[in-house]
Amino acid sequence: MLVKRLWLTDFRSYPSADVELAPGLTVVLGANGEGKTNLLEALAYLATLSSFRGAPPDALIRDGAAAAVVRAEGEREGRELLLEAEIVSGGRNRVQVNRQRLHRARDLLGALRVSVFAPDDLALVKGGPGERRRFLDDTLVALHPRYDQLRADVERILKQRNALLKQAAGGTRFDESAAFTLDVWDAKLVESGEALATARRELVDRLRGPVAAAYEALAEAKASSIGATYDASWAADGLAPALAAARRDDLRRGVTTVGPHRDDVVLTIGGLPARTHASQGEQRSLALALRLAAHHVVTDTTGSSPVLLLDDVFSELDPHRSDSLLHHLPPGQTVLTSAAGLPSGADPDLVLRIERGELSRA
Repeated sequence: MLVKRLWLTDFRSYPSADVELAPGLTVVLGANGEGKTNLLEALAYLATLSSFRGAPPDALIRDGAAAAVVRAEGEREGRELLLEAEIVSGGRNRVQVNRQRLHRARDLLGALRVSVFAPDDLALVKGGPGERRRFLDDTLVALHPRYDQLRADVERILKQRNALLKQAAGGTRFDESAAFTLDVWDAKLVESGEALATARRELVDRLRGPVAAAYEALAEAKASSIGATYDASWAADGLAPALAAARRDDLRRGVTTVGPHRDDVVLTIGGLPARTHASQGEQRSLALALRLAAHHVVTDTTGSSPVLLLDDVFSELDPHRSDSLLHHLPPGQTVLTSAAGLPSGADPDLVLRIERGELSRA
């Protein structure tokens, strides 16, 4: 989808905003705290109905307002498309596509796809396994909305299984009936958990080449030096035997200790773990390469390039890598924010400036 125009009402710092975007590269300049990231967050919200900054819905509503509205007008497969979302404080949010209200938030998925890189993405390399699992699952949902249901199923099953385990760990009698119920949840976790892990593993296999290529373009390092492997401790024998072997420990601890919720992606540079052995610059470049690789895979699979959102990316890269990024931007629409200006070689289609909360063409 190509986003032509974005309207905001009481979203974050904006009482109102009306922004036209270029079909190619739009750059948004402004000092820190002016609201540049809020624009990208609004666009991404229309794609996922969540904040890429991890903020709860009420935090997206301007202080003192009862609701926020985000609207985007664009084009998909040659047809006009209007997306609208109303975020209601303490109430039920409303979403419309071409003036038709959606009854399930999941029905919006796929109408607009975005790829987001933000400074916090350093955690993809430097942080814990949960960050990397979330990256894989979000990419899977961008590939096909059905993975959102699969992810929700695994989370629901784990919640139910853990509740049963906590009862046992808390001293509640674990009788034959409870054991049978645990067997039922184990079977459900095996079915959904192995399906999710298989999808993640296949995605890592698809990402490996594009990650290496993107890293090589950014850092001018050999692509063969980058590695990515899906790590599931239970994979060799299967999840069912692993759950059976861990049951006594699970009952004692009151939590599920094996499964896709504990899996990881091992990232390496030059054969060494990137999380512990790479420099800060290498880690930043690898995090960006992961996002660009996911963007490539989603484009290749869906036949449509997501809108690429790059938040303050130049603050995370040295001048050489900033120039390399601009030179290797993927085809399609990109919205990029910067507090430090633009590299000398930049040639954006549109430059916007935010000053004292007001947007204008630079």
